[in-house]
Amino acid sequence: MIENNNLNLGPSSSTNIAMPQNKPKPKRLYQVWKGSNRFLCGGRWIFGPDIASLFMSTFLVAGPAIAFCIKICYNISDGKAKELWYVVLVVGSILTILDITFLFLTSSRDPGIVPRNTRPPEADEAGDVTTPSMEWINGRTPHLKLPRTKDVIVNGYTVKVKYCDTCLIYRPPRVSHCSICNNCVQRFDHHCPWVGQCIGIRNYRFFYMFILTSTVLCVYVFVFSWINIIHKEGTILEAMSRDVLSDFLIVYCFIAVWFVGGLTIFHFYLTCTNQTTYENFRYRYDKKENPYNKGMINNLREIFISNIPPSLNDFRAFVQECENTVTEPTTPKSLGSPKEKIDIEMGTNYAEENGFSLPEILHNLDDDGIGDSVRTKEGNGRKDSDPFFFPVEIEGKEMEELRDSIQISTAEHVAHTDKENSIVEHEAGVEGRADESHQTMTTNCQN
Repeated sequence: MIENNNLNLGPSSSTNIAMPQNKPKPKRLYQVWKGSNRFLCGGRWIFGPDIASLFMSTFLVAGPAIAFCIKICYNISDGKAKELWYVVLVVGSILTILDITFLFLTSSRDPGIVPRNTRPPEADEAGDVTTPSMEWINGRTPHLKLPRTKDVIVNGYTVKVKYCDTCLIYRPPRVSHCSICNNCVQRFDHHCPWVGQCIGIRNYRFFYMFILTSTVLCVYVFVFSWINIIHKEGTILEAMSRDVLSDFLIVYCFIAVWFVGGLTIFHFYLTCTNQTTYENFRYRYDKKENPYNKGMINNLREIFISNIPPSLNDFRAFVQECENTVTEPTTPKSLGSPKEKIDIEMGTNYAEENGFSLPEILHNLDDDGIGDSVRTKEGNGRKDSDPFFFPVEIEGKEMEELRDSIQISTAEHVAHTDKENSIVEHEAGVEGRADESHQTMTTNCQN
């Protein structure tokens, strides 16, 4: 039971409680990033969560290529056509190095991750009419509604953009959220399991060069493995029976070239039409107009010649950990729910522990404004920590209404508690009289 009904809400109440606050040590953005990425070299290299697949792909590329180079070195040591095999060895080594380099550049760079919001956008564009596209999106502001989709104009075409519940942003055109990396990515193409990274606007060029170089390398090894067999004495079958390594390389490259070669042709078609894999499977631009198509030449120039846009995130920048905390979206059931959430530090816990609801004026109080207006005290260098001290200007009638509301709520709680106690005492008295009557009747029966 609360004895003091006159709660002091003035600045003097903050001097009664001195709670030391340890200033959190600043961290770099990559250390508090909410995505599933893995960072190396202090945030300079950005990998996907399935980084192990990168080592598998490196082995699948480098293993056969190194075996091929070793085979060419044996041919050079035999002294037959040294000039030819020297050139074959150099070209094969260059293709292998380029292939692994493009693989690493694709997997280790920011694909175009869109920065997250720490709170939902303002609802100035949301109307008062409830439609199926209007949904609750944030528990801190239960009265805020935002449309699930919006229409934007791209090159004269209307394009729908969706709201991302995870990143708390409206995804710009051609941006999609990768469920594996847990990021929104610019010009999202797909998440490639072979490189362990999303393919987006900043690494698509390197991805295409990787699969193109892999195709060329497969064809190169396949052709010169056949030449190596043909130059041997005897029939082809006899030569193949004596050169198991060349046989393996021929079969391996024949199988691999269908995979990487098919990808190369498919992505060349996507590049010429300025599509992404995601858009091709989802929107089917071959059946309707593509708002991003600029013509074959301009499309190729945009992908391979234009400057790669800089990263939108400085993952090595120092940030406070609380600055990158994202409120998870929730879905309240109704407007008038008695369990509406507010964020006034200890105020909510205080009300729940004592069994009474906060007054309406506190429900309508803008807690974000309170948090932003907190000022550091002069002299001691700490912030006020009294849960009932609000560092905002509340004057005159509003202050009186605030005090009266709290006093009324407290009085109602006290009256409710007294009523419950009286009911319990009354029931206890009735039970006691019933027990006495029963004992009297039992005694009379025995007599």
